[in-house]
Amino acid sequence: MTKRGRPTGYRAEFAAQAAKLCALGATDHELADFFGVDTRTIYRWKNVHEGFCQAVTCGKEMADERVERALFNRAVGYTFESEKVFQFQGEVIRAPTLEHVPPDPSAAKLWLTNRRPDRWREKQEHELSGPGGGPVQVTSVERVIVRPKNSDSHG
Repeated sequence: MTKRGRPTGYRAEFAAQAAKLCALGATDHELADFFGVDTRTIYRWKNVHEGFCQAVTCGKEMADERVERALFNRAVGYTFESEKVFQFQGEVIRAPTLEHVPPDPSAAKLWLTNRRPDRWREKQEHELSGPGGGPVQVTSVERVIVRPKNSDSHG
């Protein structure tokens, strides 16, 4: 049996390159651009080459975990070492300093709505009930027909 179609162009070293790119946040579209192929080829490579699929998956997980840590840090606030640079009497002075980034309420809300949706979801549920908590009783339903006005009529 002979293979048909154009050769794939896939090489084993693509897996390591894809893992690094995905760890830096690359999407499948960006991988396709990097490798000079169509996005469908990236999908095909993930289906055909297990090593490539694992590399892309692991790389994307690393990027997602990095973003998750960053979101958590923004939600609770953090402190980091920095350096202030001054000029005093013509001399450059570098002073080590600690800087604090306060908690961000929007980041905290996003974190909690995703991690604890039972307590922090946006959706509100409303329930209607009849007397004594029973079902709502509908006594009559009228049928209303709405006809569009004819632009030719003058009524």
